[in-house]
Amino acid sequence: MTEHDQHAEERPALNQPDHPDPRESGEDQGRQQAAQDNGAQVSTGSETAGIPEAAIPELVIISGMSGAGRSTAAKCLEDLGWFVVDNLPPALIPTMVELGARSQGNVARIAVVVDVRGRRFFDNLRESLADLEAKNVTRRIVFLESSDEALVRRFESVRRPHPLQGDGRIVDGIAAERELLRELRGDADLVIDTSSLNVHELRAKMDAQFAGEEEPELRATVMSFGFKYGLPVDADLVADMRFLPNPHWVPELRPYTGLNEEVAAYVFNQPGAKEFLDRYAELLRLIAAGYRREGKRYVTIAIGCTGGKHRSVAMSEKLAARLAAEGVETVVVHRDMGRE
Repeated sequence: MTEHDQHAEERPALNQPDHPDPRESGEDQGRQQAAQDNGAQVSTGSETAGIPEAAIPELVIISGMSGAGRSTAAKCLEDLGWFVVDNLPPALIPTMVELGARSQGNVARIAVVVDVRGRRFFDNLRESLADLEAKNVTRRIVFLESSDEALVRRFESVRRPHPLQGDGRIVDGIAAERELLRELRGDADLVIDTSSLNVHELRAKMDAQFAGEEEPELRATVMSFGFKYGLPVDADLVADMRFLPNPHWVPELRPYTGLNEEVAAYVFNQPGAKEFLDRYAELLRLIAAGYRREGKRYVTIAIGCTGGKHRSVAMSEKLAARLAAEGVETVVVHRDMGRE
């Protein structure tokens, strides 16, 4: 479903002629007229009446920066058995969910890719999301992010213009797109920064979030990083380990990382290290409870030190173990370990 030629065949079916076939039902005609309306809100309140709540499919909306990996993320969900629709106008998302609900369980999970190619419809996305929430549709937003430098390299490598650059440069299109997507990024349940990820690593992240049959209450990514390489743009929470002495200045520890037992022991024998772990874990329990109440299912916790090699790595490992022991499904990523 994610191939361009397949979408090209699907989209015309959403735009019916001005004079519908008289044999079609009034409900079909209404849906066709809504599809013609260049993004006018499609109301499905009457259409979903009488449908059991259990029949309403799960919905994931994939969006983000052009060139950040939306197609790869969509293909991954398709491989996991999701029904994927690329570049669907946001106003038609409730209609797609309603059709899935009427499929008698054949379409239980729907993924929709929304991007700036449908920008004339983009203003209706918030209304569609509110409509879905009113109908108790379980929906999640996955936002693919990437740095300007990485996006420029990707567009130049394929020799294609950015869809919003017009007569300007690639960076002008990227800036315009960031502004257009700013609010949606803030509403996202999961933000994935693909600046330093290859295709396989992005697929692994998607698999980690969606491959499980049972949805956990909260999933956490604990990421160590080095401040000298920049903050992770997809971090929800950031903690700074530079208040601890740096093992880099201990000659016998310098070659090793925070995964080494001697390095970890050195870090946690420093004043304040164990106290920080205990109190930060307690703080995260409070935050996690709030995230669950607000329906947020994913959190990225970034733990930083100077180079992302010793202190942040050791603390990330201990913190992840604490979270896992408390029933939070946790993935550990050491972003900058090995860069020196």
